[in-house]
Amino acid sequence: MARTSNKNVQAKLVLLGDVGTGKTSLVLRFVKGQFSDFQESTIGAAFFTQVLSLNEATVKFDIWDTAGQERYHSLAPMYYRGAAAAIVVYDITNSESFERAKKWVQELQRRGNPNLIMFLVANKVDLEEKRAVGNEEGEVYAKENGLTFMETSAKTAQNVSELFYEIAKRLAKAAPSRTSGMKLHSRRQESGRRLFCCSS
Repeated sequence: MARTSNKNVQAKLVLLGDVGTGKTSLVLRFVKGQFSDFQESTIGAAFFTQVLSLNEATVKFDIWDTAGQERYHSLAPMYYRGAAAAIVVYDITNSESFERAKKWVQELQRRGNPNLIMFLVANKVDLEEKRAVGNEEGEVYAKENGLTFMETSAKTAQNVSELFYEIAKRLAKAAPSRTSGMKLHSRRQESGRRLFCCSS
């Protein structure tokens, strides 16, 4: 039997990556179960919400899908600032998008939330015959940089739900449990005197 919990987690999630990598398609597949072969480029950013119920928590995602065009790059910090999780997306048929993804990872490591949960996503695996970036290449880079790696296809829905559920699980695990009542705990000061304080 599933264990129910009243733990509610609200988390800001940001998607970053080059133009045409399928960021919006991934979000639309997750939020609405839809896919369009001719998805218009995002201007600035688009906002979506989605709730996932896990055994251990209910996670409400506030999803910021950012534009991939270079001219919108200066706006990106506005969207990734305060984010609990980030998905950096590249297109397996476009090696330039993989190089661009690495730049996003570096920027997030430098300027993002230090506890950011970061996923590197290789999208468009339905176009295997046009692959330009090997699976191992993405996996090795992710491992070296402490990221979680996943290959997806927004078109066929491969690994899309898994991606967001995995992020939700990590967020639920990282979020502190809210216990009812008060806990008394002691803290030692440098002098060695014990102070008693309360926290809810």
